[in-house]
Amino acid sequence: MTFHSILHEGSVPIAEETLGEPQCFGDLNLDQVVDLITAEFKEYDLKPFYFARLTDLDSITYRQDVMEDLQDRRALQAVKIFSEKMRLVRAYLNQAKEFHYYPQTVRRRFLAAVDTYCDAVETFAQGLSTLNARSRGLCSLREYLSEYVASAPFRALQAETTKLKSDLSAITYSLLMDEGSITVWHYEGEPDYSAAVEETFAKFRWGEPGKHWVDVPRWSGMNHIEAQIQDRLALLYPEVFRSLDAFYTSHADFADAKIQRFDREVQFYVAYLDYVGSFRSAGVHFCRPVLSKTSKAVFAKDTFDIALGAKLVRDKRSLVPNDFSVSGSERILVVSGPNQGGKTTFARTFGQLHYLASLGCLVAGNEARLYLYDKLFTHFERAEDPTNLRGKLQDDLIRIREILNHATPDSIVIMNEIFSSTTLKDAIYLSRKIIGRMSELDLLGVCVTFIDELAAFDQKTVSMVSAVDPNNPATRTFKIERRPADGLAYALAIAEKYHVTYKWIHARVQP
Repeated sequence: MTFHSILHEGSVPIAEETLGEPQCFGDLNLDQVVDLITAEFKEYDLKPFYFARLTDLDSITYRQDVMEDLQDRRALQAVKIFSEKMRLVRAYLNQAKEFHYYPQTVRRRFLAAVDTYCDAVETFAQGLSTLNARSRGLCSLREYLSEYVASAPFRALQAETTKLKSDLSAITYSLLMDEGSITVWHYEGEPDYSAAVEETFAKFRWGEPGKHWVDVPRWSGMNHIEAQIQDRLALLYPEVFRSLDAFYTSHADFADAKIQRFDREVQFYVAYLDYVGSFRSAGVHFCRPVLSKTSKAVFAKDTFDIALGAKLVRDKRSLVPNDFSVSGSERILVVSGPNQGGKTTFARTFGQLHYLASLGCLVAGNEARLYLYDKLFTHFERAEDPTNLRGKLQDDLIRIREILNHATPDSIVIMNEIFSSTTLKDAIYLSRKIIGRMSELDLLGVCVTFIDELAAFDQKTVSMVSAVDPNNPATRTFKIERRPADGLAYALAIAEKYHVTYKWIHARVQP
């Protein structure tokens, strides 16, 4: 078993850094989701990993297994401790760059970086050896680290680092400060004046001293006097400092490339699991989805829009989950019902589930079976752009034509409230043409619409309706139910509530 990457089993990972944000992100609010996930991980530049979806089931399983292993608290903690130490390694190296005018300090910071790196890798290797990891990713990493820390080069680096630290720690010296000059020489048993001062003033102590903390700006750099003291020490202890110079020169590339890559890539999992953990207080769940490239029978139980869900959880408001299922010849979910009832949120949820599943991530819900698509297209309402000299209807038609020209039977198409800018007659005609084309392609899709007729277009369409409170039709429940479209019934309920039905009006106008 050979370790290459914690994100990809193969030796040549996808070039994530060349990818931009997918076009569907804005419509599905995945841009907001990724911003939240990566907010505390900016130094790792994780966004490209969330832009690069996987296209084969084995690669997705590889990531799902790693994600499952890292849900073990001990495993995740081991990774986080390793990451903190690697962050400290980078901090030491960055400090060394800041101190480039002071060679001795540069080399000392470099030594601290190497020492921390050796400790991080060895401790992490020991921690992994005690875990019951089952994923190919972590198992191959465990083997790689075991061999790496046992290798002669690593052991030699570790021994050299330890000896050099010991030699530097053994240096003792004295300072004589007199009228603007400082003399540095070997320590020859001179008295410790700090102890003498404390002893002299001990008789003035009265009880335990109080704590009077004052915030003083911390300066981590070095001034010119301290630098010159170090230069004089290098003259007093030439062998130790020559060893430090040689160490700095010969170990410039001390960090293993695969371990460095792992340190960045594993944050993909850590960041996502931290995000998922933020939903626990709301009592909602995430699950490992089952994916297929052949079966379009998809379903999800107790799922929700994770962009909206994050806001609701943050505001301590209740979150309403929904279910959906498509089986047999069914392909297209047609969602109708009153405005502000959760239809658009439901459409986004469908897209989020499929996109995140294609990354190898957990998805919102207690259970999910999803389709591994080739392309995911979205068409949501956009503000009219006066610069393109096209009306809103023309712009909608051009965008939809572009989608249908590139869609395949393996694609997913999500359309939200199309043709709201034209007459009902034209909207029905155009919508039927589009649903008909989607049906011919046999692709999976969601269509949010105000046109009830589309819900029973053919045997491939499934009617979903945003429900209202039966006792108060003006109150939305945000539940999306599988049942025949009832726009007329909803309108009648509203009319009944406000006493504007034929019966009520007739009663009021009676002579």
